[in-house]
Amino acid sequence: MIQACSSSENDLSPSLVIWMLIIIGTECILGILANGFIVAINIAEWIHNKVLSTSGKILLCLGVSRIGLQSLMMLELTLSSTSPQFYNDDVVYHVFRGCFMFLNHCSVWFAAWLSFFYFVKVADFSYPLFLKLKWRISRLMPWLLQLSVFASLGQSVLFFQNIHTTNCNSMFPPHSFNSTWKKSFAEATVINLVLFLNLGIFIPLVMFILAATLLIISLKRHILHMKSNATGSRDPSMEAHLGAIRAISYFLILYIVKVLALFLYMSNFFDINSPLNILCKIIMAAYPAGHSILLIQDNPGLKRAWKRLQAQVHLYFKK
Repeated sequence: MIQACSSSENDLSPSLVIWMLIIIGTECILGILANGFIVAINIAEWIHNKVLSTSGKILLCLGVSRIGLQSLMMLELTLSSTSPQFYNDDVVYHVFRGCFMFLNHCSVWFAAWLSFFYFVKVADFSYPLFLKLKWRISRLMPWLLQLSVFASLGQSVLFFQNIHTTNCNSMFPPHSFNSTWKKSFAEATVINLVLFLNLGIFIPLVMFILAATLLIISLKRHILHMKSNATGSRDPSMEAHLGAIRAISYFLILYIVKVLALFLYMSNFFDINSPLNILCKIIMAAYPAGHSILLIQDNPGLKRAWKRLQAQVHLYFKK
């Protein structure tokens, strides 16, 4: 690939490599810990209750995909920084890209379904179709999650097929820096971009934005209704709704920024060692950690479990 081919032209300085390892490594470790906590709590609930709630299923899938994603990012970053010759091998590089695409697309889809589920359950609309969806969403969600996994897997397979076709049809090996190969790869990149937009990123992005926006509108309308009936004292329910609006707004901003960084990174716009490409990596590593920490703070069940864990840790060190 172009990024793999040109990495030797602009090697990173040792100090920049160290800083990149520290920043992205810290983000990945925080993300793995936060998502590991989410996964552990939901598995414990599953074992204890013999059943897992719909939101718990989505959170479990989201947490597992993000743990895999950030573990892969740490491994990729380590290999690309310490063993560039091994990492820039065509097979290794394409395998990393394909696995990264699969896990990232799964994460994007699961986050979108989580936003959609909260919208359907919390929003207050009286449309017949919406009311039917509110009743059936819990039964539909497991199928939708499986569909997302297959869609992400299909996207990754198509990615491999396009790359294999490009390499086979090329007159020169990828590392020869030949313009004919670069042109051939550029054509494959256009195909990947179309697939990437239509299947891998555009649908969940639109779904997340619409669900979050409509939920904010519903909550604001409910707040206005409560204000019109307020007696003068601050209503805890109103404060909770305002907090929910703030949290959803943060989720929406984080999601859009992350998807934009993912789009730029996967479309090979920048050289692998360019500052913009590194910035995309930092954003992609920061999003799973930041979003998961916000989920722990805003989800009542996860928040209670986190407080219990904090109390136990405090007692342990106090002894």
